[in-house]
Amino acid sequence: MNNKEIRQNAWPDYDRNYDYFYSASAPGFVYRPYDDPENYPADLKPISNDLHNQLLDGQANGKRITADVDGFPILVDPPPPTPEQLQQRAESQKRYLMSHASGKIAPLQDAVDLDMATDAEKSALTKWRKYRVLLNRVDCSTAPDIQWPEQPK
Repeated sequence: MNNKEIRQNAWPDYDRNYDYFYSASAPGFVYRPYDDPENYPADLKPISNDLHNQLLDGQANGKRITADVDGFPILVDPPPPTPEQLQQRAESQKRYLMSHASGKIAPLQDAVDLDMATDAEKSALTKWRKYRVLLNRVDCSTAPDIQWPEQPK
C-alpha cells in the first residue's frame, strides 16, 4: 500500500487541500501525515492553511491554542497569573531594577572615591543610592499591588 492509500484508509476525509491536522490529545499539529497512520494520534482533524496561520498568529500574540468540544483547535485567553507567579515576576523585576541601579551607582561611586566627582555626579550618586534603598524595601509579596519607587532622572 502506498502513502496515499494509507492516508485515505486511515483518514477517509483526507483532502489534498489540507496540509495541517490538529490533535486535541497530543495536543499539536501534524503536517501532511504521509507514513503509517499508527504513528499519529487517532483524533487528527484537518484544518486549512489559513486557520493554521491564524492560530499561530494568535499564539504569537498571547493567546493559547486548545481544542473545542469537537476536537478542533481554537484560540482562548490564557488563564490569569497565580499569586505565586505575580510574586515571582515582581521579584524578577526587583532584581533587574537593583542591578540597573547598581550599574548606575558604581561609576559615580568611583568618581567620589577617587576625588574626581563633579557636583552633578555627587548629586546623582545620592539620588541613585536613595532609590536603591527604597527599591530594596519593596515587598514583592504584595504583587501586583506594588508601588515601585521612581528612578532618578
